[in-house]
Amino acid sequence: MQGTIRIMGLDPGLSVMGWGVIAVEGSRLTHIAHGVIATKPAAGLGARLMELHRVLGAVIAQHGPAAIAVEQAFVAKDASAALKLGHARAVALLAAAEAGLEIAEYAPNQIKKCVVGAGHAGKEQVQFMVKRLLPACSVTRADAADALAAAIAHAHLSTTRARILVAAQ
Repeated sequence: MQGTIRIMGLDPGLSVMGWGVIAVEGSRLTHIAHGVIATKPAAGLGARLMELHRVLGAVIAQHGPAAIAVEQAFVAKDASAALKLGHARAVALLAAAEAGLEIAEYAPNQIKKCVVGAGHAGKEQVQFMVKRLLPACSVTRADAADALAAAIAHAHLSTTRARILVAAQ
């Protein structure tokens, strides 16, 4: 299909990184694939980051997205957890940059607002809307649903941005 663009969404995490790939043609969204990359907490930080990078690189190579939408870090009270999340996000951005992908980053509330209509929607609501927007998708993991939601948000927001740029000319 000419004019079809693949977008990968990522929900970064050191223990579990969710990923999802959609195809966009005009306003039509199609589910391509989704999954999670899990690392073993018993492995050292370096080994876990290397595993995320290796598997994510393989997923990018297999599905060939043109763009990647990465959820920004939500900073909680636990500085250690925030730092680990930062490491996982860095790996995701590095893998995307190595593949030459367009990289977009979105706040979790922005993704939820775009997909559900409410910036403080719960994980169940996000998962429900992802299944509704991608009927062929049978996502059961919240991490993968969040990743698909990031891809959907990018599809909507990048299209809107492109229309504004055209109108401004």
